[in-house]
Amino acid sequence: MLSTPQIPTDIALAGRLQAVRARIEAAAIAFGRATAGITLLAVSKGQPVQRLQAAAALGLTEFGENYVNEAVPKIKALAGHKVRWHFIGRIQANKTRLITTHFDWVHGIDRIAVAQRLSEQRDPQMPPLNVCVQINIMFEQSKGGCAVASAPPLLDAILALPNLKLRGLMCMLPYAASEQVQHDGFGRMRKLFEQTQRRGIPLDTLSMGMSDDLEAAVVEGTTLLRIGTALFGPRPQPPPDLALP
Repeated sequence: MLSTPQIPTDIALAGRLQAVRARIEAAAIAFGRATAGITLLAVSKGQPVQRLQAAAALGLTEFGENYVNEAVPKIKALAGHKVRWHFIGRIQANKTRLITTHFDWVHGIDRIAVAQRLSEQRDPQMPPLNVCVQINIMFEQSKGGCAVASAPPLLDAILALPNLKLRGLMCMLPYAASEQVQHDGFGRMRKLFEQTQRRGIPLDTLSMGMSDDLEAAVVEGTTLLRIGTALFGPRPQPPPDLALP
């Protein structure tokens, strides 16, 4: 019987992972939170398969990808690992079938037409696709996401779709935002999340916070951090996500 080859430990990755976990723990302890309620999502776009295998060997189970064509070969290569795949990029209409086939989560839904397409194309024999609605919390024209006022009807509409499971809300803040802006944006997201729960919608995921602002996100109540650079180092240039023929 052939044995499974051992994946060499990535020393640099192991050190960065330890440092990220220490940052999360320090922020949580300072504000009386339990780290058990915070999921670390490794943003692996641009990273080679070998680094993802090393990350999985270190115990990471959640991986986020932005480009469908880049992600699918990675997903196939890590099929033997117990990991979950999150699509966190902008959703192109010609890629929704691949997304529904290969991913467990989608974080960037901002309009009902996209949600309907994902629901229609998800194989009903598969578990429902976990989804988050993206909120443009800082009113940035360069970013996707629905307006806060548009969120309630969109959330209600997604609840009625058969092959999706509404899990939560997601946001992104401006690059290099000040600490005050970070707390303001994440604080608004937390309030919207809590208001939505009070309406009877059973959300359990608040996807906010990245490498540069994770402390503010932890303080303001994130349940899922999307961490790339702090884990993997400077990101290689990703390949273009070309449409499949």
